[in-house]
Amino acid sequence: MLFDELSKSLKTGFIDKESTSEALYQPTLLVNKKSPPQKVLSTILEELKSCDEFYISVAFVTTSGIATLMNTLKEIESRGVKGKIVVSQYLNFTQPEALRKLLKFTNIELRIATNVNSHSKGYLFKKSKYYNLIIGSSNLTASALATNKEWNLKVSALHPSSIVEKIIGEFETDFQIGKPVTELFINAYEDIYDKQKILSKAHGEVFGETEISPNSMQKDAIENINILRNSGATKALIISATGTGKTYLSAFDAKRFQPKRLLFVVHRRTIAEKSLATFQNVFGAGRTMGLYSGDQKELGKDFLFATVQTIAKQNHLDCFDREYFDYIVVDESHRSGADSYKRLIKYFQPRFLLGMTATPERTDGEDIFSLYDHNIAYEIRLNKAMEENMLSNFHYYGVTDLLIDGVEQEDTRDFSFLSSNERVKNIINYIRFYGSDNGITRGLVFCSRNEESKKLAEMFNLNGFRSLSSLGESSEDERSHAIELLESNNLAEKLDYIFTVDIFNEGIDIPKVNQIIMIRPTNSAIIFVQQLGRGLRKVEGKGYLTVIDFIGNYNNNYLIPIALYGDRSYNKDTLRSSISSGSRLIPGSSTINFDAITKERIFASIDSANMIMLKDLKKDYLLLKYKVGHIPSMMDFYRLRFTRPVFIYRILKVVSKFCLQSGAKLCALTFNKSCKVT
Repeated sequence: MLFDELSKSLKTGFIDKESTSEALYQPTLLVNKKSPPQKVLSTILEELKSCDEFYISVAFVTTSGIATLMNTLKEIESRGVKGKIVVSQYLNFTQPEALRKLLKFTNIELRIATNVNSHSKGYLFKKSKYYNLIIGSSNLTASALATNKEWNLKVSALHPSSIVEKIIGEFETDFQIGKPVTELFINAYEDIYDKQKILSKAHGEVFGETEISPNSMQKDAIENINILRNSGATKALIISATGTGKTYLSAFDAKRFQPKRLLFVVHRRTIAEKSLATFQNVFGAGRTMGLYSGDQKELGKDFLFATVQTIAKQNHLDCFDREYFDYIVVDESHRSGADSYKRLIKYFQPRFLLGMTATPERTDGEDIFSLYDHNIAYEIRLNKAMEENMLSNFHYYGVTDLLIDGVEQEDTRDFSFLSSNERVKNIINYIRFYGSDNGITRGLVFCSRNEESKKLAEMFNLNGFRSLSSLGESSEDERSHAIELLESNNLAEKLDYIFTVDIFNEGIDIPKVNQIIMIRPTNSAIIFVQQLGRGLRKVEGKGYLTVIDFIGNYNNNYLIPIALYGDRSYNKDTLRSSISSGSRLIPGSSTINFDAITKERIFASIDSANMIMLKDLKKDYLLLKYKVGHIPSMMDFYRLRFTRPVFIYRILKVVSKFCLQSGAKLCALTFNKSCKVT
């Protein structure tokens, strides 16, 4: 039977494409594509999950490549599936930390070719009666498996076939002459690798000043802002994911605008200082710049960088003429609904007001968009920014929250459970297993409550991790010092982890963060994205961000796929499909991985969730109304990717109830007419 199916598939693949055969065995070209979404990685993962043995021969292996496979390798290790991997030391490109990650698996024999310039790229998967062979151009790196232009041919062949004999024979020859990889070998190789990296960096140095120029996103946004200004607009809002360069964008636009006096408003002094430095990089010595925060008030400067807590007080506002500033930038504009921001915006009358935020949606129902006349100059959310390669890649791992003596704990609300030795041991086991991009972890841990943050930081210190807790009660200087220690290049003083609750959700720039741990339930997709964003800023030397999300048995777990995949349709089938797709729908080299228990929990949450709750519909309706500046139509919902019109149609009775409870009348709701509430 199998022989007949393979014969038919060979005819389809190599002789006549119109002939009918089983798709499972047909020769296939594996490539990476954005549209429709396609990744070589997806096939590699499927093959690993269904094979009896595997053999991998590649020239290069990186930590990012292993990160894409970690969960699957762990899963098949538990099933006793064995594998052999041979890599090459060619050009010393293979990363030592990647070899360390592979050594964690007891089912893998790992060797390295040290005296042969090996360029092989082959993935071989043994099934009960046949092999699937993938040979082509993809090394074991995240970019080769997910984004690069790669060609790989997948073919199936029976055990006694000539091609299987030749390929397995060639693999075994390379494997036998390869050197077994041990921790001792990695330590010696790491010295060679580091020296070459330093030498390569020295050769790549470019001396002299380099002009700072806007990236493609910033150019588009600046052009859109200019179009708005030319049409008479005096206000605009930029919606741009964390790490995409909003501050530089505002500096480039200000340079184009050429204001005589500029005000940049933030909510923390450290951000004001960094924003000032950014503007100095763009403007050079052409403008004088100063701070206006606390006791430091550098009046007389062309550009002022102020904290809202200081400048928005009425006695400070009265120090300035209403038209004193030509150009005002309000950073983190979703905060503009607060009285201090409203007071400042209402008082000043600049020639142009620019708001910037990654998340304009507010949970308190405030309308931020009207403060900027509903002029959205540019919008680039997380998924689009990832697609444009503007952010650091990340590897997300959803794992079981708590096991005590191997038993899953259903209720972790009791603080004695939250801070138990078993829970801490469980957390540490996972962070050691998944690690970070380069083995030097700089982690940010989000907790549920202050006492949990303090206790876990204390217990991590007892387990050898330099950690501290930074909370709302911490001073600005204490937070700044903690960040400096986390990012320090002096490994003798560097912090491993900062534990916190919510003060680092936004407005804090810690580019070197390469691991985020979430030890709290996901109650808001907005906050989830804000916390994820803390580690997405690109910085030299950072390969990727590791995200470890400890998922308990919570009703709101359906919010996790909404946050990760950016889908606000509230369609259960879509959410299930997103989870089942794994990493295929995520742009770039990032991956999303769930263990079996967490996946079941999310599916159960999706099944039980009431996706047509009136309060959620009302929230989405009001948010869209604020955004477009008028009563939204069905096409507005569809165009801006809010709740799908078909979904609204299905819940006609709920919409009608909402309209009636809101004191409004439903005029029409069909596929052929707009849905308008008047």
